[in-house]
Amino acid sequence: MPKYSKILFPVDFSDRCRGAGRYVEAIAGRFGSKVVMLHVIETAAHAGDIDFGALAYEIQTAEKTQHYRKVLDPFLADEMKYLEVERRLEQGDPARVTIDIAQSEGVDLIMMPTHGYGPFRRFMLGSVTAKVLHDADCAVWTGAHLENSPPLPDIRFPNIACAVDTAASNVEPLQAAAELTEEYGADLTVIHIVPTSDVAPARYLDTDLRNSLIREAREILQEQCKNMHIKARVCVEGGDIASYVSLAAKHHEANLLVIGRPHHSGLGRLKEHSYSIIRESPCPVLSV
Repeated sequence: MPKYSKILFPVDFSDRCRGAGRYVEAIAGRFGSKVVMLHVIETAAHAGDIDFGALAYEIQTAEKTQHYRKVLDPFLADEMKYLEVERRLEQGDPARVTIDIAQSEGVDLIMMPTHGYGPFRRFMLGSVTAKVLHDADCAVWTGAHLENSPPLPDIRFPNIACAVDTAASNVEPLQAAAELTEEYGADLTVIHIVPTSDVAPARYLDTDLRNSLIREAREILQEQCKNMHIKARVCVEGGDIASYVSLAAKHHEANLLVIGRPHHSGLGRLKEHSYSIIRESPCPVLSV
């Protein structure tokens, strides 16, 4: 069974965060997790250099703190009233503060949207979320369409997918996916994409090679699942990695996609496409 005893939930009060909050409820309720709800007030790098002076800056910061405390305290209060929730208000760089708290307080899982509004408006995947994905030691759960999240009673995980390379680094994501599959009584699909070129004449010349690579990859993954005692459907296709992972996840009606962490070595081509996979995934993505 996965250990998610403490979940860090960075919030910016956007609709995406409200949608993510429903998944936080579902996961925390399932695993009995404590939720640390965090809002970071972004501060200037060199406060003393601001034209209106350090004193004015301190006053403005105090006003912001008071304002955001009033916003944070009631945020999702009714939805999370049955959970243990600690509400934290911090100052600094949102990504750095999130990572530092996760590391210093033994967080098991960070749950956050790919981007939001307010101070996070310009932080598309590749900035705050990308930094968290790259630097945090714990698992990170994220999604690109969380403003359209289903209501809490409809959040279920009957179909879980795991996108992997054909390397030894598959062990961690496969194990995480298998544990979640067991916990939720779900079906597991292991997805691997053999990258191919869509540019002529390569797309016509590499057919035999592509088919050979697909067969080889399927055999490797089937053997790996067998050795790990994992019951799974193995889906191997050829094409653009991010697009085909998304298509495969959609085809198998995945409710959750598990992938390896971008900063781990040995992830091969999947590492290069992990952020694109997250952006294009039709369901939330757990990076381990």
